[in-house]
Formats: sequence, C-alpha cells, structure tokens
Amino acid sequence: MKEILDVVLVFLVLTLLLIPFFIVVGTLFPKRIAKTGAILNLMPGRAFAVGLVNLVFFLAVGLVFLTVADHTTDLLKIILTLPALIIFTVLAITLSFGLTGLVQLIGERIAPGQSVWRRTLWGTLLLGIGCAVPLVGWFLLLSYATCVGIGAFITSFFQPDRPPLPTA
Repeated sequence: MKEILDVVLVFLVLTLLLIPFFIVVGTLFPKRIAKTGAILNLMPGRAFAVGLVNLVFFLAVGLVFLTVADHTTDLLKIILTLPALIIFTVLAITLSFGLTGLVQLIGERIAPGQSVWRRTLWGTLLLGIGCAVPLVGWFLLLSYATCVGIGAFITSFFQPDRPPLPTA
C-alpha cells in the first residue's frame, strides 16, 4: 500500500512542477502558443495526423541512430549518438510547446473567465490527472495529447497569420 501512495505522491509533485513550466513557456512565447492553441481548436484531426507521422518517423530515426551507435566504438559512436540526441531534444522542445498550447486550450474551455495562469493551472492539473488514469489515460489520452500537441506546433509554422474571424 505504501508503494501506491509513493507513486501517487511522486505523480502529484511532478504534475505540480509542470504548472510553472507551462506558465513560463506560455509567457515567453505567447504568439507561438496562441497559434498552436488556435490550431488545436480548429483542426485537431489534422494536428493529430501531422503529430503522429512526425513522432513515429523521428522516433524511428533517432532509435536507429542509437542502435547503430551501440554496435560501434569510439569516435563513430559519438558521431552517431549526436544526431539521435539532437532529434530527441527537438522532439522534447516540440512536445513542450504543443502541450503548453493544449493545456491552455483545456484551461480556456474549463475556466474561461479566469486569468491565464489559473487557466494553465487547471489545464495542467486536468491533463495530468487524466493521463494518470490506468490504461486509458496511459495509452490513449497521453498518446493523443502527445501527437496532437506535436502536430499543432509543427502546423503552426505553416499556417498564415490571419486576424481572428468575427463571431456572430
């Protein structure tokens, strides 16, 4: 029983640590995060497809580099490991921006009248707790959030800047 409580406590602490991270990323890059959130709101299917394709491709390429590097030695091992580390770093950065946009979108839908940091707080807590649900959260929600976040961030570079459409 103590092990379960330890896992829950670690999970809650890690989720609480993500809140300031998402607030800072959203504050430092407001235009990119807003554009990512708009794509998540308008085209979640396209964002998911783009994210899935890119995630699978770059994970495969990075893992191939690491596998080949594992069977070599010395300088060649370093030369093959470096691109894999660069690929995984870019994927992590892309995921950070995408999840920040997703968290802000969830927060806007859940607490529309709140300030940005409160919306981010609620979005982070809800996404984190939702992804902690055994099986469904681990394998479906977490995978969906990862793919849609990465896809929305990548798509945000290819969508033209347009003024928002007037609401009727």
